[in-house]
Amino acid sequence: MHRKATFLVAAVFVLGLALGALSMHLAAERYWPGYGAKKEYRERGRDPQSERMRLVERLTRELALTAEQQQQLEQVLAETSARYDAIYEEIRPRLRQVREEGRNRIREFLTPEQREKFEAWLHKIDEERRKRECHDR
Repeated sequence: MHRKATFLVAAVFVLGLALGALSMHLAAERYWPGYGAKKEYRERGRDPQSERMRLVERLTRELALTAEQQQQLEQVLAETSARYDAIYEEIRPRLRQVREEGRNRIREFLTPEQREKFEAWLHKIDEERRKRECHDR
């Protein structure tokens, strides 16, 4: 009998821990958009899925959207995001060209020491951009 009681107390304790952890996780996802997102996105607040979720939640509250309207809104936002991404892919080469032209103009008036620091800084910025673009896709 004593073993049964000990087992039941331990099982209730473990179950309580598991339910508490699950509740915290669900609450964090609901009330802290971006929770669980990749660190790069959290730091910049740029997790596209979290941004869409926040927008759906906000419009649901402010406009009293029905469940069906929420689904329609989510679909429109996802499709709009896909269209935006397609347009961005089209203009990306032009943006890259403008960025490089600007960098070249800056290089023209820097001293050799400044240029060296500028190149190191650019390398860091470009690495961050590459990482961000990999996560966005």
